[in-house]
Amino acid sequence: MTITENLRAKVAKWPYGIVSVMAAIAAFGAYTSMYAFRKAFSAGTFIGQQYFHIDYKVWLVIAQVIGYTISKFYGIKFISELKESRRAIYIIGLIGFGWLALLLFAVIPAPYNIVCLLLNGFPLGMIWGLVFSYLEGRKSTEFMAAVLSISLIFASGFIKTIGRTLVGNPSINEYWMPFITGALFVIPLVFFVFCLELMPPPTAEDVKLRTKRSPMDAAERKSFLIRFLPGILLTIVIYVLLTVMRDVRDNFEVEIWAGLGIKDNSIYAKIDTMISLIVLVAMSLLILVKKNLRAFSMIHLMIITGCFLISACTLLFTLGMISPMVWMTITGLGLYLGYVPYNAIFFERMIASFNYRSNVGFLMYVSDSLGYLASVSILMVKEFGRPNVSWAIFFKDAVLIAGGIGGVCAVLSLIYFLQTSRKQHNAPGTDTSTLNIQTV
Repeated sequence: MTITENLRAKVAKWPYGIVSVMAAIAAFGAYTSMYAFRKAFSAGTFIGQQYFHIDYKVWLVIAQVIGYTISKFYGIKFISELKESRRAIYIIGLIGFGWLALLLFAVIPAPYNIVCLLLNGFPLGMIWGLVFSYLEGRKSTEFMAAVLSISLIFASGFIKTIGRTLVGNPSINEYWMPFITGALFVIPLVFFVFCLELMPPPTAEDVKLRTKRSPMDAAERKSFLIRFLPGILLTIVIYVLLTVMRDVRDNFEVEIWAGLGIKDNSIYAKIDTMISLIVLVAMSLLILVKKNLRAFSMIHLMIITGCFLISACTLLFTLGMISPMVWMTITGLGLYLGYVPYNAIFFERMIASFNYRSNVGFLMYVSDSLGYLASVSILMVKEFGRPNVSWAIFFKDAVLIAGGIGGVCAVLSLIYFLQTSRKQHNAPGTDTSTLNIQTV
């Protein structure tokens, strides 16, 4: 027995709640560390650099998102067929490759180093599925996934704040800043991944409550998509819209705030930390809901609420009834209330509600691949079609549309899944004792 296996056996004897807290913190720490290798470059402004009349930073964002998008398409197969034994090696190896790309970005002159961001984005697109695979299919998945998911919000502002602070040092320029930021998180990354490796497998009670999770081959993936096609299509529409808006906000937050007349390097972490805590509380409370279909319905309501907040506060801001600070805060909250559930608990409770043997990674990467494809497409349309429109104005106009369409689709999605549940529950010959479906 290896040292890791010996420690894992000891951890398995700990109280379930303590193990869940350890796993949640480890997942949060691992993914936050990954963000240091992915998003630090966005803290730079690279003012005055253009190539083919497109800002240099926009080229960097597009290159990385293209790499990330390719990664998500490949991840549909890679993550859905993932075996447990090599997860830690994959995480460390893939992030290490992304870090090497940042070193090349620092030493290769612009504009030739743009391709380094594509090489950086490809391996990092796999990390979410690898980390989440440690957490899914457990009765405490909501709590652990909620903690993991706030890293999507917290890490963005946190890493930007670190990046802007490093750039403030005369000896560190914007090209070396991403690599140096990553260096600060190498040891934390290894530590948190090691902690994830100590997670014992799901218990018998976990499997009973949440359905056994297993790798899926091509035939199983096709069968799943056909089974829930209308709901999945609606889900993808919502997720694509929210991904695009979240990505614009994430990559160009510095420019959006500047366009609103606010230049404060600490504001990113302040606002995003507050949003993180609100989303964490909202999602963690779902652990108290034992009935899977009821929890799944409540997740839909959370997404609908997020879309409503996006649209309502943008209208108020357009009418001059709220300040830029309030608008960016509420819009950020609405975006993440809608976006984060898809990255954590939406598919978790969907699988459990319909007692379908599968895994979250497959569904997540189908949605992510299309979401990031749309994101890079919008970036290119904006830059080549409306290059003179500021990111603040573009974000304001686009987020209003996304909130409206997303809210309607979320309502239709809820109706579809409730009807599907009733049909499956009432189907002749159905053994309801084996179905993990309950009325709302």
